[in-house]
Amino acid sequence: MRPELLLLGSGWVPEVDALLERSFVCHRLAGVAPGERDTFLEGVGANVRAVYTTGIAGLDAATAARLPQLEIVAVHGVGVDAVDFEALAPRAIPVTNTPDVLTDDVADLAVGLLLAASRRLPQLDRYVRAGSWEAKAPLTPARSLRGKVAGIVGFGRIGQAVAARLAAFGLEIRYFQRSTAASPYARSESLLALARASDFLVVCAPGGAATRAMIDGAVIDALGPAGLLVNIARGSLVDEAALALALREGRLGAAALDVFEDEPRVPPALRELDNVVLTPHVGSFTRETRSAMGMLAADNLLAHFAGKPLLTPVTR
Repeated sequence: MRPELLLLGSGWVPEVDALLERSFVCHRLAGVAPGERDTFLEGVGANVRAVYTTGIAGLDAATAARLPQLEIVAVHGVGVDAVDFEALAPRAIPVTNTPDVLTDDVADLAVGLLLAASRRLPQLDRYVRAGSWEAKAPLTPARSLRGKVAGIVGFGRIGQAVAARLAAFGLEIRYFQRSTAASPYARSESLLALARASDFLVVCAPGGAATRAMIDGAVIDALGPAGLLVNIARGSLVDEAALALALREGRLGAAALDVFEDEPRVPPALRELDNVVLTPHVGSFTRETRSAMGMLAADNLLAHFAGKPLLTPVTR
């Protein structure tokens, strides 16, 4: 008999959907109207043995409590800050995620955002489309990458991949995280020191209470009026109100953001600014990576129910 699976979130690639449907009795919360979800969970929760979720949706304590037979949580993503580990720990429920398979695409987007903002690519696109080139309208010059310093906040898999790419562009690399990494690059003594030393600051740290609003007004001011902030981690890491104010007042030069605190709602104060590049949390959004992520999350579930070791368990 197929185990019952609760799916939180949506957007799985067809081959992953097909595998899940073959292997499990699937209950999809995303297809249920918000006002009917409590009733839906009351109806299916008693028999659910596994949860397949996203890094954004996670699994909260209230939902976990409605799943008395829950045995495993598989996260389609690398971030697990939205999973309530304290609620799962007394029941010894393992959590898996999908590291490595998304590292390259997320790092590529970080570099793409940095290039787009520093070379003003969105503004140049609008300039040409509006006929401003033909009209010989004044054009603001961009900034070169050569000879600049890129500071990496969080130096795990993605942070190191971003560093390797930016080093190839001729940038000096520095980083900060609480622990020291085995790295050829210099570690700053603090986040504030890293911001002061950097022309570009790329946020790659994990989300969660420990990192909430770590990029605050003081860090933004330390980066300075010529500085550029890139965030491909979690929106919660950045004080968005302080960021928007600094950008509007010219205390920060530009920002490029793929993640936001209350997705998909992006503050109007950021959307209205011309010196911000905005993308809709698409770091891993390629056909190849989404397929690999989905299959790895599903394979963890299949391993669990076959009595085999989990492929990528999360250790807290």
